[in-house]
Amino acid sequence: MIRKSVIWMIWALLFVCSADMAGCTSLNASEKDHKYEIIFVELGSVKCIPCRMMQPVMERLERNFTGKVKVVFHDVWTKEGKPYAKQYRIRAIPTQVFLDRDGKEIYRHTGFLPYEEILKLLKRLSVEPVQ
Repeated sequence: MIRKSVIWMIWALLFVCSADMAGCTSLNASEKDHKYEIIFVELGSVKCIPCRMMQPVMERLERNFTGKVKVVFHDVWTKEGKPYAKQYRIRAIPTQVFLDRDGKEIYRHTGFLPYEEILKLLKRLSVEPVQ
């Protein structure tokens, strides 16, 4: 039973991540916003355990960087979110993509990303939390 579950999960990940590597298309309007210093795009699923672990991290990020960091989530296991798996060329979930205010990718991470690591990255990018 466990073996079948693991095989199914691998198949599902391969299916989701079978996007061609042709490159990103244009950004969706919610991901290109010049008023934010950074756009944080989380590509995952509400049914994925490591992705669910990212939810409180994203909430904390939104709360502590209000007006500076925009948080966008795409559930790539849904019909609406699946095109983003292709657009961002993801191979596994969760994947976090950091964009500058013009929508240019500046950093990418795959897997769970702790809040403290995001803080270090944002400090290197000269983005400080709201006081």
